[in-house]
Amino acid sequence: MCIFCFPTSSVIPLHDHPGMTVFSKLLYGSMHVKGYDWVEPAIIQDNKGLNYPRVRLAKLAVDKVLTAPCVTSVLHPKSGGNLHCFTAVTPCAVLDILTPPYRENLGRKCTYYKDHPYSTFGSGAQIDNGKEEEYAWLAEIGTPDELYMHTGLYTGPAIQA
Repeated sequence: MCIFCFPTSSVIPLHDHPGMTVFSKLLYGSMHVKGYDWVEPAIIQDNKGLNYPRVRLAKLAVDKVLTAPCVTSVLHPKSGGNLHCFTAVTPCAVLDILTPPYRENLGRKCTYYKDHPYSTFGSGAQIDNGKEEEYAWLAEIGTPDELYMHTGLYTGPAIQA
């Protein structure tokens, strides 16, 4: 369980929640959410050269501004925008409940991505005609250098399971 507090314009970059379900509730303020789901079966392009990374095709699942109060978002392992990024439009906070939690040794590692327009790497993949804007190629990247999260310890009353 995490609460992320955002100053205006701050960002959590595009990342995934592999094999996880996430309940996400905007507590106050406004935030832009952009989320993708992988196209299945996987469509991967191995591009030649240093400037052309290996990419995988994803379909846009959500691209909107949420303003509290609003409904809770549910991201499923393969749907709902499980690969997503947040950008604060105003100061805001979001409560995330992840189940199961990240655990690298069980294959649930947070991976970051850069999204590229569909047209960037050609049109070899079969998609709905005229719907290129609904697709993007995602390239895995390292943890962004500018990403900083200040962690805090819960010091309130004990929570009973």
